Amino acid sequence: MPKAFKALAFAPDSESGRLKNEVEENLHIRRKKLAVFVSGGGSNFKSLHEASLQGRIHGEVSVVVTDKPGCGGSEYANEKGIPVVCFPRRSSLPTALSPFDLITRLREFQVDFLLLAGFLKLVPVELVQAYPRSILNIHPSLLPSFGGKGYYGLKVHKAVIASGARYSGPTIHFVDEHFDTGRILAQRVVPVLAKDTPEELAARVLHEEHQLYVEVVEALCEERIVWRNDGVPLIRIKGRQDEYW
Repeated sequence: MPKAFKALAFAPDSESGRLKNEVEENLHIRRKKLAVFVSGGGSNFKSLHEASLQGRIHGEVSVVVTDKPGCGGSEYANEKGIPVVCFPRRSSLPTALSPFDLITRLREFQVDFLLLAGFLKLVPVELVQAYPRSILNIHPSLLPSFGGKGYYGLKVHKAVIASGARYSGPTIHFVDEHFDTGRILAQRVVPVLAKDTPEELAARVLHEEHQLYVEVVEALCEERIVWRNDGVPLIRIKGRQDEYW
């Protein structure tokens, strides 16, 4: 679980008051609409969708965007009745959208936030400009290490092991015009074991991804992301105005 910069001890009455404040706070926040971008199996997408249905996330997945209509993530969306749109446009996908068409569709769905969950294409600058500070991505290494073009899937974990790094883990960051260079929002550390295979390390990192992404999107939808004067984003702990993780 995320740790605060400092810990506070709450008496029972104080704790009850804090929980009451959290409930009242959420009642005044509009439920957010989310677009999830997928290229593969969509396990992070499934975790986010399930958390939304359970009420953990104060938002709903309104649309799924994919560059591979037959991937597991888009098939899951079809099964759950979530609209799927194809992007980017190319000769093999004549029905896919251009960047401006995609922005129009997302606005039709009244999307608040874009969540990349294993989407392998570079997000075009038009989309970044249309949704400033509103696009998140999750990457399976501790950025800025082992990120950038070509670093995805098992390639990341193979590089981590080959480097001799003792720690890895997922990073969630805001998306800019380049691969994996946006402002880091959250990370979780996973040890790299002496005899790890890339598959074993990938499985442990993915387990943490599922938990971390849900926690971050929960904070995002509850409007608990704040920005320092130097442009670094922080996540405010629920019910605690001056504590962050």
